[in-house]
Amino acid sequence: MANALRRRPRVVAVLLLLMASAIWGSTFVVVKQAISQTSVLDFLAWRFILAGLLLAAVRPRALVRLGRRSWRHGVLLGVVLALGYMAQTFGLRSTPAAVSGFLIGLQVVFTPVIGWMLLRHRPHGRTWAAVLVATTGLALMTLRGASFGVGEGLTIVSSAVFALQIVGLEQWASVENAYGLATVQLLTIGALSLVAGAPGGIGLPPTPSIWAAVVLTAVAATAFAFVVQSWAQSHLSATSAAVVFATEPVFAGLFAWMSGEHMSWALLVGGALVVLAMLVMGGGSRRALPSALHVPVELQGVAEVTGAVELQGVAEVTGAVELTGPRSRTT
Repeated sequence: MANALRRRPRVVAVLLLLMASAIWGSTFVVVKQAISQTSVLDFLAWRFILAGLLLAAVRPRALVRLGRRSWRHGVLLGVVLALGYMAQTFGLRSTPAAVSGFLIGLQVVFTPVIGWMLLRHRPHGRTWAAVLVATTGLALMTLRGASFGVGEGLTIVSSAVFALQIVGLEQWASVENAYGLATVQLLTIGALSLVAGAPGGIGLPPTPSIWAAVVLTAVAATAFAFVVQSWAQSHLSATSAAVVFATEPVFAGLFAWMSGEHMSWALLVGGALVVLAMLVMGGGSRRALPSALHVPVELQGVAEVTGAVELQGVAEVTGAVELTGPRSRTT
């Protein structure tokens, strides 16, 4: 089993992206509640500055080892992400969480289109089939006759912007620069949020609950998840990653059900279609990959800080470096 996984790093990459999607889905409501009590730009600034500083403190040499080109790539991707997060978070203020989840999931549609337009990466028929199945599943789960307004428009824009970042990350991420690239992106988002919010004044989170939301999203959903994404996309195509990210609304629905919400048949069928899309995607095109798999040591430090015990299981199964740390978790 371990030897088979070493020969198939795509499997571990998909598992790690699923973990990140689960974390993002689990904290969707947390962000909506937080921005109802504080400024969107304040929340984004503290979330991403804290996340970036956390990664920099854990492994400062990762930034030093980045070349000029990787620094430029990280800043550029950070600018793209800053625009996406601002659009998404402002849109979330006036968009129901379920509808927002579906619209963000449209990145699975935008990603192959953008990759085709910018890089002339013609998607295979299997890829388009996975896109169609995932989009249908997401629609069944969350689109329930919602009206279309400014919030929905901003969310669609953010989905397209996130797809652009996925395509860029596919081109520029490597096993060696994943950690440093993630750190630069987060610090760039935080800095741009500070600049954008400066005219109105940047304030500290006003209540302990807002501080808790900032820390939760900064540590688990940002610092940990971004390093996972950067590493995983050094082994996956942009379209494959986007289809995996389409599971985020599935996890959002699961956590809602665990908190006492009703689980409808539409949600169950839609979730099954998203899983089917992932299986369809699994037979798609592949990139040349190293023959041996290792979880880079950079992830070790993140696991120790975030308490991401899930990575321990991945490391044990793959025979990779063992990760240790406190056992707690939370996007």
